Amino acid sequence: MKVRNIATILMVFAFGICKLNAQISLGEKALGAIQNGMASLTFSNEDAARISLAAVKKMDSTHTVAPSNNGYALRLNRVFGKHTHESGLSLNYKVYLTKDVNAFATADGSVRVFSGLMDIMDDNELLAVIGHEIGHVANQDSKDAIKSAYRKAAIIGAVSSQSDKVAELTNSQLGQIGNAILESKFSRKQESDADLFSYNFLKRNKYNVNAEEGAFTVLETLSGSNQSDFLTKMLSSHPDPKDRADNAKARAQADGLYKPYVQKAFSNTVKVATKKVVKKKKK
Repeated sequence: MKVRNIATILMVFAFGICKLNAQISLGEKALGAIQNGMASLTFSNEDAARISLAAVKKMDSTHTVAPSNNGYALRLNRVFGKHTHESGLSLNYKVYLTKDVNAFATADGSVRVFSGLMDIMDDNELLAVIGHEIGHVANQDSKDAIKSAYRKAAIIGAVSSQSDKVAELTNSQLGQIGNAILESKFSRKQESDADLFSYNFLKRNKYNVNAEEGAFTVLETLSGSNQSDFLTKMLSSHPDPKDRADNAKARAQADGLYKPYVQKAFSNTVKVATKKVVKKKKK
């Protein structure tokens, strides 16, 4: 009887009547109940978009976002601004000012590009990377990633497993989901499909499709050099960039569009043109 009472208490904690402390051990039965509840959760595209948007807003508040008159923001707007309704998606975009090399897109259509990425890639290569991230959204990989992140955050935070509705998340849980977005690991097939989406995005919009090979070649070069822990972690969770560069090359060759890619000159600084005013001499 005593054992049953203890189990009941643990279940009460698990169902969220009391807030869990990270040091409290739930026990296998209680944890299993939460996991089963999360597994049966109905998770719509709208739920994914709503949670993604909230998580991205949280991330925006913890990163340095480039203001609209910043060189990085101006460049991204020039390069990507015309594609805010790509493939039926409504996209918004910002630059995070950081040396980290990354970009991501979420289920709500938020695209975030790190300035470290913009420092090493030209405009077409940048579009290839963004096209890849949009591919994850279009293919609903981002929805699946958000659903998985929500489940983990809910289990840790003991969101009620008896409800089939998506609960409101705490600030801390949104932070957990934001970290999960940055560390998303997609399957090899999902990555391959997103690469193909990127290629078709470049081709459809009459960009140089060979920039996709160029982008992966840049990442391949970085993978063999001294790099930040963030980049090392990011590359380790993705397929080998050399293989992806080769696949991009093969696609372009099959379409008769292949030419060795040469990176174009680019700048992230704001250039102010100074006009010289020549005063007319008075007669």
